[in-house]
Amino acid sequence: MRTRVLSRRRRGPLCRRSDVVEAWTAVAVTVLLLTVPLAGVLTTRWTYADARAAADEQRADRHRVRAEVLERPSKAQASSGSERRNATRATVRWTDPDGGVRTALARVPAHVRPGEPVHVWLDSWGREVLPPVDDASVWQYGVGMGTLAAGSTAAVLLLAHRAVRRAALRRRLEEWERDWARTGPLWTHRGV
Repeated sequence: MRTRVLSRRRRGPLCRRSDVVEAWTAVAVTVLLLTVPLAGVLTTRWTYADARAAADEQRADRHRVRAEVLERPSKAQASSGSERRNATRATVRWTDPDGGVRTALARVPAHVRPGEPVHVWLDSWGREVLPPVDDASVWQYGVGMGTLAAGSTAAVLLLAHRAVRRAALRRRLEEWERDWARTGPLWTHRGV
């Protein structure tokens, strides 16, 4: 039956154009769904390369220094954000590679006391920044974006296929209704 539907010529009186369109759409969607993993892999590689370049740039620009806490962190200076719940801000002091002593307000653990050493990440201008992105985060980002691309591509294809099937069904029912309006009175002897 399927070979008849997929053939160029319509062989039977019950095979409608909408049947042929629906069958060819199913073939096209199947072929395109086979390429979805490729789209995911390509997206993963592309986003991984971009994230890796950004992480390398951060590593080149940022450096970690060992600083000494000068004052007890206050609760009023607590950092906002869920990733820094156990961190507060306090004044810290460190020595530059040039030998100069610098102080700044930096994120420190909430339980730290004055005089204790902490590690602070600084950029090339000496401003406090977050640590550079690690390798695991780069991989997670790449794989996550690849998975999202593959999943959304498959979803779009399946939704488009569903829309074509609904339109084909609507068209098929209209064709059958029109043909029955023409043929029905001959069979039921109504209107003769």
